[in-house]
Parts: sequence; structure tokens; C-alpha cells
Amino acid sequence: MVIWSIVRRKVVNGGNSSASSIVGHSWKSRRATASHPRYYGALAKETSLVARGSQMVNSVGLRSYLGSHLSSKAMRVPVPCIQTFNTGIRLFSSDNGGSVDAVVPFMGESITDGTLATFLKKPGDHVEADEPIAQIETDKVTIDVASPIAGTIEKFVAKEGDTVEPGFKIAVISKSRGATTQVNEAEKKPEETKPEKKEDKPKPVKEAPASPKVETSPPKEKSRAPPPPPSSGQSPREPQLPPKDRERRVPMTRLRKRVATRLKDSQNTFALLTTFNEVDMTNLMKLRSEYKDAFLEKHGVKLGLMSGFIKGAISALQNQPVVNAVIDGDDIIYRDYVDISIAVGTPKGLVVPVLRNVEQMNFAEIEKEINKLAKKATAGTISIDEMAGGTFTISNGGVYGSLLSTPIINPPQSAILGMHSIVNRPMVVGGEVLSRPMMFIALTYDHRLIDGREAVLFLRRIKDVVEDPRRLLLDI
Repeated sequence: MVIWSIVRRKVVNGGNSSASSIVGHSWKSRRATASHPRYYGALAKETSLVARGSQMVNSVGLRSYLGSHLSSKAMRVPVPCIQTFNTGIRLFSSDNGGSVDAVVPFMGESITDGTLATFLKKPGDHVEADEPIAQIETDKVTIDVASPIAGTIEKFVAKEGDTVEPGFKIAVISKSRGATTQVNEAEKKPEETKPEKKEDKPKPVKEAPASPKVETSPPKEKSRAPPPPPSSGQSPREPQLPPKDRERRVPMTRLRKRVATRLKDSQNTFALLTTFNEVDMTNLMKLRSEYKDAFLEKHGVKLGLMSGFIKGAISALQNQPVVNAVIDGDDIIYRDYVDISIAVGTPKGLVVPVLRNVEQMNFAEIEKEINKLAKKATAGTISIDEMAGGTFTISNGGVYGSLLSTPIINPPQSAILGMHSIVNRPMVVGGEVLSRPMMFIALTYDHRLIDGREAVLFLRRIKDVVEDPRRLLLDI
């Protein structure tokens, strides 16, 4: 170290013969070509390396610094202690196994946010990878937030009712259970102390303006009194209760808001008009009763009336293609395919899954697809893609007992068919009055695009096909 200090001083002062005698015979030739900034930089490098630890001295030695081969390369020696320091940090960060954030997944191109409806788990519960921990309600579907890893829920970052976006952090999942208990205890302590301080602070503020004689009892009454005045100030007869008995206020779900908006937009945009007809269901019901067992045995699904009406709607849409079209600005888009939407009522609201390319399906394929989509819609597991699109909608209010209604178009479609309940009514058949199972059907259409003639012929075609299913076989 003494020799190094002498070298530093000689280099800073410009160097002399004594310095060259210490360093060696090649010092003069190197000094002639070197400048002061180079030596200052080398000395700074050497000083910083020595300050970081004694390992550099042990690995380099005095000869490499003071021998005849002194150069800038000898000064740039890597220090192994830096690598040791990084290793220590890595071990410390992974000591407890680490934690991972559970975030809101991508919800679809047309969905930008959602409402955190409910938590399926609690802090401290163990979850498996891809196990749902929360549900997000959007204006179309309900989406699950899954745990990215198997571990224990440390805490929930968001609250029920919060509006969240894709990528928003919902919860923190820990790989180890030990870290969870420590985090929970650490979080509970500040929460317990904070409310005590908040309660202590307002008391002296309220006691200060009060008279010193009444310090004990009145402050308690005043601290309890402030909550009621805001609600009872305007109407003293109605304290904190709802405006009327036996009433409760519940916020609308996002799905219900979306349905309300779309239906109102439909009324404001389209020139809605509804036309009606009635269908004799005798032959279709007879066909169903005769072949339902054989149909179930072969295809594994029951034969319903909906497949018959879908087949009739396909035939009617092909005969009247304008009903399957849509207005887009100043243009009319005609479709050479048929995607029929089926309106399904669920506990959370109305959803409309789509049967795609129905014109290529037979009765069995239609029934299977309806079954699959209806189960998904009821369970809330239907995806956005399974409800997107659709060129025509069928709504069967008859399953709930509806006798007659005027359905509203599902934008951006141009028409919707409404089915209703089957009721035995007296009908004149061949000059005789007979009891027949009859159903009213309704077609609501956009009168800007579809005229009354096309609408009436459309319903007439469905009536002919349903009343005589043999027309489908003969294509007449």
C-alpha cells in the first residue's frame, strides 16, 4: 500500500526518474505516449475496485501493477465480489417462494371493462392453478378470474362492485402458506390501530367548542347524533329507513343495462312493425310423438318443436332474402348464409347464442346445438364468440306461457320471429269445427328495409312448412 501511494503521487506530479526506478525500465517509454487523463482514469478505476473488496488484490497481485508489463488492461480486472453480491439478493427474494398477481383476463374485443361481481374464495384459502377465484360481470357474459398458480390467497386487492379492466390486479397468490399468515397479521395490525386513532381525533375537536362543565355526557350524544341529521334534516318523519316499507333498492347488473340500452336503441333506430299469423301444430306434434323415441335412440337428443320452426325459418329466409339482409349506411347487405340467434332467458338476463350455418344442418344437429348452447347460457359459461353475429332471431315465449307478443329486433338484425304457447282452439277444418292445437306467430321487422308483402309471405312460408313438414323433403 505504501508503494501504491508513492506511485499515485509521482503520476499526479508528472513523474521523475525516481518514479521510473520504482516502476521499472519501461515506464519512460509508456509515460511519453500517455496523458494525465489516462492515468487519472486508471487510478480512479483501481481505487474503485480496491474499495469494493480485498479480493481484487488477492487475484491480481503487486506484480501485475508494478511489473514491467503495466498497461490499461491490467487495471480492468473483473471483481468476483460483485457476482457474490447479486447471488445474495436472488436468494433473499426467493426465500419465501414468491407471490403472483391474479389479474383480469382479456374479455373480448367489444368489452373494455366489467364489474367485479363476487369472490369465489377467501383470503387464506388454497387454490389450484386455473381455479376460478372471482367472477366479473360484463354487459354480455360473466367471466371467471382464474388463479395463475397453485398456492394460497394472500389478499384481495379489489372489492366487490369495483369496475375493472383487462390486466387489473384482483388478488395476490402466494406459493407458500407461511408467508400468508405473516402478511395477514401484518395487515391486520395497522387496520386495528388506524380506526382507534380516527375515533380519538374527532373527540377533542368536538369537545373544544363545548363548555368545560359539560365535557363527559354531551360529547357522546353529539358524536352519536351527527349521522342521522343528513337523512332526517329534509324529512324528519322518515329517519334512516327506505322511502317506503317493503321496498329494496338493487343496482342493475351490467347485462341488464346492456339489454335495456340495446332494446331502446332498437326502438329509436328501426321502423318497427309487427305482423301476425297462426299455425296449426297438429302434423308437427304428430310427427314428433311418432318418432321421438327412435330419434332419441339414434341421435342421443330429444326431438323438439324448435328444430321444426328453425327449418321453416331457413326456408322462409331463402325465399325472402331481404329478411336476412341488413342496412349498413346507404347500402343493403345481403347474406348467402343463415346464422340464427336463439333468445334464451337466464337468471342474470337475456342472452342470444347463435347457431351458425344452420342451412347446412339437419334436425339432429340443430337439436344438439340448441341443447349445448342453452346449457352454457344457463350456467353462465357461454363465450362472447358464441353470441356474436347472427342474421335472424327466434324468441320462444311460449315456454313461459305467452299467448301473443310483439318482439323487439336484436340490432343489427332486421327481423325477429316470436313463437308463443300452443292452445287448443275451435277451428273450421273441411267444413267441420274441430279442436286444434294452435300457435300464434309474430314477425317484427324493420319497415325501412322490409315491406309488408315480404313480411306476410315470410310468415306464410313458415306456416306452410310447419303445418305440412313433408314440404321440406320435397322442397316445395
